[in-house]
Amino acid sequence: MGRIRTKIVKKSSRQVIERYYSRMTLDFHTKKKILEEVAIIPSKHLRNKIAGFSTHLMKQIQKGPVRGISLKLQEEERERRMDFVPEESAIKIDKIFVDKETLDMLSALGMADMPGVKRIEPEAHTQNLRYGRGAPMRY
Repeated sequence: MGRIRTKIVKKSSRQVIERYYSRMTLDFHTKKKILEEVAIIPSKHLRNKIAGFSTHLMKQIQKGPVRGISLKLQEEERERRMDFVPEESAIKIDKIFVDKETLDMLSALGMADMPGVKRIEPEAHTQNLRYGRGAPMRY
């Protein structure tokens, strides 16, 4: 199980990271010194908890976006991902293999002459399978 951190520790840590992200590092001891300069914290114990959680959040920020923290870097990364257009579509399919029943259904709808639709013969070992709970069962 992990450590339980209070709302005060989490909230103040997020605020400090948002405001002083450029000064923050991944080092706990450096964060303690920064917190002494920029914030009025009543006790050493609370300061250490905030510095520890800030270190934890900074490591998470290095991996990806963190919920509850609005940083320009995270927002720019999110916008860059949303604007990304791949070279080739993932849903572009040249050939679609369907069985006889599906082809009959497409012909009833008048769509049997769609380009790329090919009929595939069912394999002999898959015809006698019954799907129940878990793995397929053979009769």
